[in-house]
Amino acid sequence: MMVNLVMVGKAREKFQVKAPAISGNEEFERVYRIQMNTIENVLLFLPAMWIYAFYLGDLGAACTGLIWVIGRTLYAVAYRTNPSKRGLGFLISMIAVLGAWLGGLYGVIQLWVH
Repeated sequence: MMVNLVMVGKAREKFQVKAPAISGNEEFERVYRIQMNTIENVLLFLPAMWIYAFYLGDLGAACTGLIWVIGRTLYAVAYRTNPSKRGLGFLISMIAVLGAWLGGLYGVIQLWVH
């Protein structure tokens, strides 16, 4: 996420998009949307990963985290070069989100059952 912050800052300077503006240059808008989409997605992912880690274990949570980071990286690279190709990265990161939520739910149910 820090990388996204730096990318937006550099893009503002490169494309002369002064804050608080968020439009005016298509390349800047792509970099900005990568950052905002990642923030939106992390709000879904982090609680799920924490629940997973608490109820099932750190290793599984770490694996979902790694998959999520790989997906978001692929998403960012694709969005920057050709936004219509961002689907694979989005899919991978959403699979990680879903896996973390399902794992966390399984862990909670296991606790209630026992």
